[in-house]
Amino acid sequence: MSEQHEPLPRVAVVFGGRNSEHAVSILGAGSVLGAIDRSKYDVIPIGIATDGRWVLASGEQRYEIESGDLPAVDAAGATLALASGGGSLVAYDPGSIPVELGQVDVVFPVMHGPFAEDGTIQGLLEMAGVRYVGSGVLASSVGMDKAYMKLVLAAAGLPVGPYVVIRDRDWRTDRGRVLKEVQELGWPVFVKPARAGSSQGISRAADLEELERAIEFAREHDPKVLVEAAITGREIECAVLESPGDEAPRASLPGEVLVHGDHEFFDFEAKYIGDDMSLSVPADIPQETVEQLRAMAVRAFEALGCEGLSRVDFFYTPDGRLIVNEINTMPGFTAMSVAPQLWAATGVPYAELVDRLIQLALGRSPGLR
Repeated sequence: MSEQHEPLPRVAVVFGGRNSEHAVSILGAGSVLGAIDRSKYDVIPIGIATDGRWVLASGEQRYEIESGDLPAVDAAGATLALASGGGSLVAYDPGSIPVELGQVDVVFPVMHGPFAEDGTIQGLLEMAGVRYVGSGVLASSVGMDKAYMKLVLAAAGLPVGPYVVIRDRDWRTDRGRVLKEVQELGWPVFVKPARAGSSQGISRAADLEELERAIEFAREHDPKVLVEAAITGREIECAVLESPGDEAPRASLPGEVLVHGDHEFFDFEAKYIGDDMSLSVPADIPQETVEQLRAMAVRAFEALGCEGLSRVDFFYTPDGRLIVNEINTMPGFTAMSVAPQLWAATGVPYAELVDRLIQLALGRSPGLR
């Protein structure tokens, strides 16, 4: 009599998406797919093409940067649909009968930016009754919109820097007032899309002429723009991981981001192309400050109601103050990204981190929590 084996939990790793962080998502998915224990999980790689189609990734899918060429989802695979009420994935090959791919136990959305990390894919999965890795709809949405993020963090008693929000209508109808408000922040300022990540669309402005160019550049990514006063300080980052059961979230050791070369700030090229960024873990700051920073990171995580993993970015000023810059509910997730490096230095290697996130999601009930 043959031995019966329980089916492995089925994990759908979803990547790509309809935004400027499409390639960054694919880089992270490649690391996740390489780290998942295939003896423990049945894994399905799913790409979302730039036109929004969900496709079953083929063996031809590229997950790395090659000679400066960023990867994109190979849209040649079978088109997928996610059935509601149970998480079934159905593949639709042109000219063929739909093939049931079976029950999906959990989705790992290695996705960043609008129409992904901002609560949209989380809402889709909630409606389909599918468990997923990471924060829920509200936390993801607030974490993506830096203007609302700062309001929530400040309401929780966390220090944030001075800023001005420029909405689309204000820029079109009352530009003079907007520019005056920004000038009151002092020079220089940093201008960024309110709802983008991976340092996309960010630039530094030292006068009015540069400011207008910077705002128009940010508006190419998002009609809502955030302008922040420059803060003199070191950039220190800390990752937070949800704990199982009723235990409090846990913070990693903090690390300092060091940018080399001619970069004025931690931009896309410094993050993903070349060797212009390094991370010093643990950060060389006083132990009392380390403990304060880790506690503040957990407070930020809980203020937004985050789940799974987040990364909280701080400025550490010369006079010893900590200022929260932002929280990222789905941080860059290659094995060499900041959050995984922070956890590796804290004693949680990458493969274990991936496994913990999947287990946390499997233990979570769909719907309101």
